[in-house]
Amino acid sequence: MSIAKSKDAKIRQQLDYDFSRNVWCVLGLPFDALTMPQAIDVLVSACAEGRRCFMSTPNLNYMVASQEDAAFRQSVINSDLSVVDGSPIVRVAKWLGVPLPERIAGSSLCEQLYSRPADQPLRVFFFGGEEGVGEHACQAINQAYSGLTAVGSFCPGFGTVAEMSSPETLSVINAQAVDVLVVSISAKKGQYWIEANKDKLQATVISHLGAVINFFAGTVQRAPEWTQKLGLEWCWRIYQEPSLWKRYFHDGRVFLGLLWRDVLPYWLWLKRHPLDASLPAELSIETSLNAEQDTVTVTLSGICDVRTVAQTNPQFKALALLDRHVVLDLANVSRLDGAFLGQCLLLYKYVLAAGKTLRFINASADIRQLLLWNKVDDLLNEGI
Repeated sequence: MSIAKSKDAKIRQQLDYDFSRNVWCVLGLPFDALTMPQAIDVLVSACAEGRRCFMSTPNLNYMVASQEDAAFRQSVINSDLSVVDGSPIVRVAKWLGVPLPERIAGSSLCEQLYSRPADQPLRVFFFGGEEGVGEHACQAINQAYSGLTAVGSFCPGFGTVAEMSSPETLSVINAQAVDVLVVSISAKKGQYWIEANKDKLQATVISHLGAVINFFAGTVQRAPEWTQKLGLEWCWRIYQEPSLWKRYFHDGRVFLGLLWRDVLPYWLWLKRHPLDASLPAELSIETSLNAEQDTVTVTLSGICDVRTVAQTNPQFKALALLDRHVVLDLANVSRLDGAFLGQCLLLYKYVLAAGKTLRFINASADIRQLLLWNKVDDLLNEGI
């Protein structure tokens, strides 16, 4: 098989995976609607198949940062798996009818991987943390016969993303046949570092998991389970690391603004416009190509929600292969929801990777308001 054909096969494999995901949009970010066991299955399957999986675990800090930094938001959209690591986001999702079944904390994911049967342990590498912490984490993991085997760690210091991305640094990681690469630097820098290097790294699963390295090393204690269930883990984190209060205060203030400006009015709109299950959900899709402008226009008519995703999904999957600008004409769309917008974010991932644009046109006032409340108006209305 030629290199070109092999690359094409990998792209199609990734497309098949991505457009099989049950992805929903919440306040501009994509979330996979998975339980913890399902998320574990995705990661273990990716390692078994050698299929790259860039996993993001958006919490409240991610949500706030995504409102202020378009590149950071794009890093989450580019993820191959995005699980909700924040109790406030789970609550917001329930208010808006988004079926995120539970919080899936990155640290809990790692604990579950560690607790798996040890007959085929996954090889984990720690990148980041303070000097010596990674070594302690590796020692703690390898003291027991578990579902993880620590194969190394590297402390990059506190330089820039470029300084942390030298060929020599990446070769240290690639030399270890890594299944799971745990990145533990600041959230923004961690996401940027992964984006800059994911195609150069041979690790299968790559994720920024913050304090996980400290939890394994024992330098920071995980919050008691009862505080996690009550959504009060942030209190415990501040107790252990008082300097975090500034970040939590900023995030909480911005989140309250999102609740007031976007979540509350959207929730009220849903109350005033409930779904009528007795009426059929109908959607027609027409596609036209303007070769001169290198643009595909998709005209949608009817309802674009979870009931019609089965229709839009194969269309969007086909569009992702075209490497053309995509225009979604919403003139005749009467309703949309997070399931449809989740599909749009998947499509946007591929369109942007090809150096093209995705935009909405001709949306009615009501539909534009829904886009605004879902925080995708700025992301997708390019060029309007």
